[in-house]
Amino acid sequence: MAEEKVKDEAMQIIGMFQVLPKLVVFDLDYTLWPFYCECRSKREMPSLYPQAKGIMIALKEKGIEMAIASRSPTSDIANTFIDKLNIKSMFVAKEIFSSWSHKTEHFQKIHTRTTVPFTAMLFFDDEDRNIKSVSKMGVTSILVGNGVTLGAFRQGLTEFSQNHNTVEKNKEVWRNKYSGKAASSETDKD
Repeated sequence: MAEEKVKDEAMQIIGMFQVLPKLVVFDLDYTLWPFYCECRSKREMPSLYPQAKGIMIALKEKGIEMAIASRSPTSDIANTFIDKLNIKSMFVAKEIFSSWSHKTEHFQKIHTRTTVPFTAMLFFDDEDRNIKSVSKMGVTSILVGNGVTLGAFRQGLTEFSQNHNTVEKNKEVWRNKYSGKAASSETDKD
């Protein structure tokens, strides 16, 4: 029941935005679930943060693709847990490998696999260093404190929308500057 309520709230949040990401990327450890994979055994039954699955279900229902970017050194355990939680089919890409690149390599691989531009991605992670490096690639990146929550989700969509609007304004300025045409007024747009 709680999962359904979270999904409904996430759907309402999604409905507040005209511009949505094409791909939402999640870290695993301390973002989707409250532990490090390498400290667990494959035999255990994992659990997600309370609001994570409802948010993912809402994204899936809205047709927004999802991926995983995790620097876990134990990809076998991570993949086992993803299977046990019945969420494997939700992801179009899973990049789970140990790396010193602060996830930039993960995102290059996700981009190659999905062809989604970095500026059309939204990313949730619990480590500031990953947020900073992936943001430099053009990905809207949100630091989570206690896993993915509805509050973090709303913040992510808000920042994504603001970033998208800034990119579009910059494109228009560039087009106007280099096409030799003056900027059109608001009334000329319709």
